[in-house]
Amino acid sequence: MDPIRLDSFDVFVAIVRCAGFRAAALERGVSSSALSQTMNALEETLGIRLLNRTTRSVFPTEAGQRLLERLAPALSDIRLAIAEVDELRDSPSGTLRINAPAPAVDHFLCPLVFDFMDAYSEVKIEIISDAAVIDIVEQGFDAGVRFGKQLAQDMIALPLGPALRYAIVASPDYIARCGHPQTPHELGDHDCVRRRFPGGTLVTWRFNEGGEDIEVTPTGRLTVSSAHNELQAALAGRGIAHVFDDYAKPYVQSGRLVELLSDWSPILPHWFLYYPSRRLPSAAMRAFLDYMRSYNWQARADAVPARVR
Repeated sequence: MDPIRLDSFDVFVAIVRCAGFRAAALERGVSSSALSQTMNALEETLGIRLLNRTTRSVFPTEAGQRLLERLAPALSDIRLAIAEVDELRDSPSGTLRINAPAPAVDHFLCPLVFDFMDAYSEVKIEIISDAAVIDIVEQGFDAGVRFGKQLAQDMIALPLGPALRYAIVASPDYIARCGHPQTPHELGDHDCVRRRFPGGTLVTWRFNEGGEDIEVTPTGRLTVSSAHNELQAALAGRGIAHVFDDYAKPYVQSGRLVELLSDWSPILPHWFLYYPSRRLPSAAMRAFLDYMRSYNWQARADAVPARVR
């Protein structure tokens, strides 16, 4: 048997984890044909097919599944050994992959990462914006960002940024045409911009006043899939939007939007950055966690957020 390159096994695991050559190629920054050649060479050397390939999917054969079950912990041990060697370097290095919803990326993760990269020039960071709840270990991420209630029990979680709140906003033009709702119950008479999660469910609007919890399913002509588009619709006078306060703040301050029902807006939990408790973080990940713990979020809050164009 010809010698087998160790990275061939890593390619095999990535293809299975990503359920396809294209997604694995995007993750690794190479072409799909390069991964296909690596897999063909690996299967030829082993003398057995590891992957079943169809026009719509890629999944392991029985032999591939058995190999995968043995490879996953072995590759994890190899990465741990490399991380331990990295401890001897003067400065952490390597790549951190973080999965987070777009609002957390926009207002918390990006400012933190940009400053961290100035302090640690040898660390590379890949941020994937994704609102779906995923298995970060299975998908090859070092960390994820979600609300606390969405975290698995075997994860270590740290608060990312201050507590959150939603803002209900509309343009002065919309208010002049359609009026100013005084309570959440009146939103049913207004054109609200609805937002749909990737899984298909609509975002509900939650309020609290004097201990009373109210949940409103917005009604309106326009449905979008991102907070940016929802805010754009409000700026264009197309209806009332429900977005994180950080998105709306610069436009409220400039007078392009008016905040509504502010007394009813509840304080929400923090975002949490989480990572597996069963795996020792790399030197780069530990440096990032330490940097996050000491980060000056108030200074970030005083900066002017980027505006939607």
